[in-house]
Amino acid sequence: MRQRSPDVDLTTRLGSLVLPNPVMTASGTAGHGHELADHLDPALLGAVVVKSLHAEPWDGNPAPRVHATPAGMLNSVGLQGPGVEAWLEHDLPDLLATGARVVASIWGRTVEEFARAAELLADAPKEVVAVEVNASCPNLEDRRALFAHSTTATAEVVAAAAAAGRPLWAKLSPNTPDLPDVAAAAVAAGAEAVTVANTVLGMVIDTEARRPLLGAGRGGLSGPAIRPVAVRAVFDTHEALPDVPIIGVGGVASAVDAVEFLMAGASAFQVGTATFADPAAPALILRDLGRWCDNHGVAHLSELIGAAHD
Repeated sequence: MRQRSPDVDLTTRLGSLVLPNPVMTASGTAGHGHELADHLDPALLGAVVVKSLHAEPWDGNPAPRVHATPAGMLNSVGLQGPGVEAWLEHDLPDLLATGARVVASIWGRTVEEFARAAELLADAPKEVVAVEVNASCPNLEDRRALFAHSTTATAEVVAAAAAAGRPLWAKLSPNTPDLPDVAAAAVAAGAEAVTVANTVLGMVIDTEARRPLLGAGRGGLSGPAIRPVAVRAVFDTHEALPDVPIIGVGGVASAVDAVEFLMAGASAFQVGTATFADPAAPALILRDLGRWCDNHGVAHLSELIGAAHD
């Protein structure tokens, strides 16, 4: 299967990091990455972003954790994971064996926990090319105190993550009117790029039980339903910070969806919920993006980035 036209240059730059193409998995939607190997070649993607990792093992939220919606899904998994050390020992080797470029994602309940997770990644193999600082997951117990809703708190966790010793990306929340300011604070604290945006906070009520359906009550809405929100968030961030690399995420299910994000100002994008419907989705979108560019006379990806602002 042809992955892209040989006449289209899909390379992209995110700060100091150059990737062969802009397609990545979204954290939390592809497991630890190696699980995708039965469906696609992870090495073909720009990078594989793994599930967010705490410094210690984390059980996540009570069940039920996932509920399908008309155009996506609502989840409150709650960042369940093995912890950084166990991931480095047991999961990362299998992913590295595929030849993938890896982006680790970290989270914490305090600045100190972010710092500890980053410190544990300091000696990770060079194939871990960047660290995404997840300041915005809406699945935790205290959703009214997200780091990504505060410029100061975002700056603190990004600065703490510098202990990882590799490029940092700040994953931000669409659930704030101050997104461009928060993005600017993340960059000032050392982030080379920002990931825009995480899930939209939502809820489903079980009308028979007369209570929220998800075990944690609220959850993060993802999938095509939030794509217009995410595209707007990318557009606003690029408009305010045109020199800051943006990784767009939120409802990418086709190459045309991806082009929307690129034209809004993203330099790369992540595929998330679409992989639940088809685990090969990231590879198919990469193939179709090359074909779209070829059909539209686009020789280099950079011609698309921010094109909607021209």
